[in-house]
Amino acid sequence: MTQKPVPSNFIENIINEDLERNKNQGRVHTRFPPEPNGYLHIGHAKSICLNFGIADRYGGLCNLRFDDTNPIKEEVEYIDSIQEDVKWLGFDWDDRIYYASDYFEQMYEYAEQLIKAGKAYVCDLSSEEMREYRGTLTESGKESPYRQRTIDENLDIFRGMRAGEFEDGSRVLRAKIDMASPNLNMRDPVLYRILRATHHRTGDEWCIYPMYDYAHPLSDAIENITHSICTLEFEDHRPLYDWVLESLGFDVNHRPQQIEFARLELTHTVMSKRKLRQLVEQGYVNGWDDPRMPTISGLRRRGYTPEAIRDFCNRIGVAKSNSVVEVALLEHCIREDLNARAPRRMAVLEPLRVVLENYPEGLTEEMEMENNPQNPAMGIRKVPFSRILYIEREDFREDPPKKFFRLAPGREVRLMNAYIIRCEEVIKDEETGEVIELRCTYDPTTRSGSEGSTRKVRGTLHWVSAAHALEAEVRMYDYLFLEDEAAEEAETGALELEQMLNPNSLVTLTGVRVEPELADAAPGQRYQFLRQGYFCVDPDSSVENLVFNRIVPLRDTWAKIQKARGGKK
Repeated sequence: MTQKPVPSNFIENIINEDLERNKNQGRVHTRFPPEPNGYLHIGHAKSICLNFGIADRYGGLCNLRFDDTNPIKEEVEYIDSIQEDVKWLGFDWDDRIYYASDYFEQMYEYAEQLIKAGKAYVCDLSSEEMREYRGTLTESGKESPYRQRTIDENLDIFRGMRAGEFEDGSRVLRAKIDMASPNLNMRDPVLYRILRATHHRTGDEWCIYPMYDYAHPLSDAIENITHSICTLEFEDHRPLYDWVLESLGFDVNHRPQQIEFARLELTHTVMSKRKLRQLVEQGYVNGWDDPRMPTISGLRRRGYTPEAIRDFCNRIGVAKSNSVVEVALLEHCIREDLNARAPRRMAVLEPLRVVLENYPEGLTEEMEMENNPQNPAMGIRKVPFSRILYIEREDFREDPPKKFFRLAPGREVRLMNAYIIRCEEVIKDEETGEVIELRCTYDPTTRSGSEGSTRKVRGTLHWVSAAHALEAEVRMYDYLFLEDEAAEEAETGALELEQMLNPNSLVTLTGVRVEPELADAAPGQRYQFLRQGYFCVDPDSSVENLVFNRIVPLRDTWAKIQKARGGKK
């Protein structure tokens, strides 16, 4: 019998009970069944971690199965991206990659079996008529006038549907259940529809395709799945799931069990594939892997790590009721992860030129800096220092407000791991009045590590040497949606997508100056830019054109939220 871990959620409680009864001969076999009609998002990551994680905890198996029953919306591009995302998150299906289309012939044979048992019939009602016959939540439905067709007539017509004798949408195969059921999903649901569309795997072999609610339980049963873990919107579909398997004679003790959990909703974003597709197709974002998207490929391009996403999924846990998780928690997880592993570098996003007038011309010194104070094993690096430097424009104020401890006329600051400098003169553009240069002096006795380095000043600034700095482009990403409850607003139609979009979700900075150590930064490499945040080298980056994406700023809003709540996790 499979070992029973200490349960961490209600799903594992169910599994432990099944193991106690030796249901399914003590096996635990799950599956992750995405529809290949778009890219996976952070909500799918929760399901991936749950399904593969449970299989791992119980020494079981987890299949990757593509629910490819709707050829109109499905593409090989999505299949490839899904496999890449699951692998990147750290999970492996070994040789267990399946497609619902693998079972089309078996599903068809099962459909004939239902017809022969008097449990399915061909219906000629139009889609509008079926909606009228279906009834409402408070009114029973009406039986189709085609419900009493004979078994032989149903078999003959259904075989004709498969043979392509009828037009698309002209007929469907329906389950014969109960038009008075309080559950609308049980009011003679559609099992097959006629649809002439080329399938990415079966080509034009089929012109009828099974509906998801029919294909889902059969795919699970054929693969010997024990626990079919779905999101909460499928709870009302569970009676149909069980009806299909029971009607076809699958033993209740050896067939899959559907279990529902709450899907992930995140503030400042939407999780609907339909809405995400709309963002892509209408050009609101630059593709499915746009770093503002909640897709796994978008998060990967932005610089998120699989470890941080798995940690996030573990922290939010598995619940039975829907709730919205604050995106600040996801950001907190990536900060915690990168704080320990990301090398530190200096980058000046909006450069202001500083000339040290008393520093020897032509001299270059090397200042030692830790690559990561949280991880001394990462060692130190040497950063060039010279007479002309760049500092951050916001680190200077000509008329500083109270409690501004950075550079101002006549004021001293320390340059990080270097010298104390003093601002002596401000140079402005004659036409615009904009500050374009600061003339300063440095105190040569205050170099970091020297005896004079103990002299204290209030401010410490990061910097780069003008003669050695590299020019870069930095893409400052922010939330795509202004509304906290963007998903709810989108689904209710209270606001259109365009009304919810943040016009400053992407601000591109050019002319950024970074330290020369970043010359060989590889795409995907992550850094902490001192005092700025965490950044990742974009795939567009090259030696000639360095491009960095901001992952998250240093400000940890989740920590503040927790503090306000009294430190509760």
